[in-house]
Amino acid sequence: MEISPNTTCIGFIGTGVMGAAMAGHLLDAGYRLVVYNRSRSRAEGLLTRGAVWANTPAAVAQEADVIVTMVGYPQDVESIYLGADGLVAHAKPGALLIDMTTSSPRLAMRIYEAAKARGVRALDAPVSGGDVGARQATLTIMVGGDEADFLLAQPVFSRLGKNIVHQGPAGAGQYTKMCNQIALASTMVGVCEAMAYAIRAGLEPKKVLASIGTGAAASWPLQNLVPRMLASDFAPGFYVKHFLKDMAIAIASAEEMGLRLPGVQLAKSLYERLAAAYGDDMGTQALWLVYRDAETKADTTRPAAEQGGREGS
Repeated sequence: MEISPNTTCIGFIGTGVMGAAMAGHLLDAGYRLVVYNRSRSRAEGLLTRGAVWANTPAAVAQEADVIVTMVGYPQDVESIYLGADGLVAHAKPGALLIDMTTSSPRLAMRIYEAAKARGVRALDAPVSGGDVGARQATLTIMVGGDEADFLLAQPVFSRLGKNIVHQGPAGAGQYTKMCNQIALASTMVGVCEAMAYAIRAGLEPKKVLASIGTGAAASWPLQNLVPRMLASDFAPGFYVKHFLKDMAIAIASAEEMGLRLPGVQLAKSLYERLAAAYGDDMGTQALWLVYRDAETKADTTRPAAEQGGREGS
């Protein structure tokens, strides 16, 4: 099997914030594209550009040689892959299944084994980079599965990302993505606390960002998400609800290994507070609202003399 626009039909399941952009890159590369999403309206942009609609995941499997999935939750992945009408049951012999959802490492292993038993290839290939990386095709792609299948998938991966690494056997991609989310969880708390501290100290947050954004504290969230926070732009590039899901997976997976993650547990509790107050359909940068609300409350309870002293500092 060789993957090329001239010979390969690609199926794409999950055309949300990131999935639609990713599928669009494959269309731009000349691949015949068959798409499915629970809400057809989210796929209309792709359909107007030439993609073909399928009514079910099974219908995608019957048409496509390679199938990419980018959905929300592990239960969605399990149903799409392992259900009676799922991809594994209906995929063509030798087809390549690539799950790019952030999901459970153990589920990735189950999918691999089920696919292998039917003569189907399977890779777990979660990504990092958010909506910006999806639009610019600069995603980091972390891949688990057989090396031969990883090499086979390169024409697809190269259209979606720049940093593409085979991490090991099935599940290794998802374990690596958990490392990413563990690091990100504490970083999001850190950047919010840095800005809260700057404001309390009477500093101009944008000027602070200009100084620390390229120093030892530099990070992708500091450079890309803090400007959104300060502009009160909480539109989702990566949903709070999905980050909560990821942190829950990381904590559960760590517990299986006898490892505690107090930093992730703290971040998860703060995001749960955010979700309770504002809902979970905003972007992860909305964590700033928890700190902004705390600062507003402090301003209303702090003695007037103290407030005046800070403002004049």
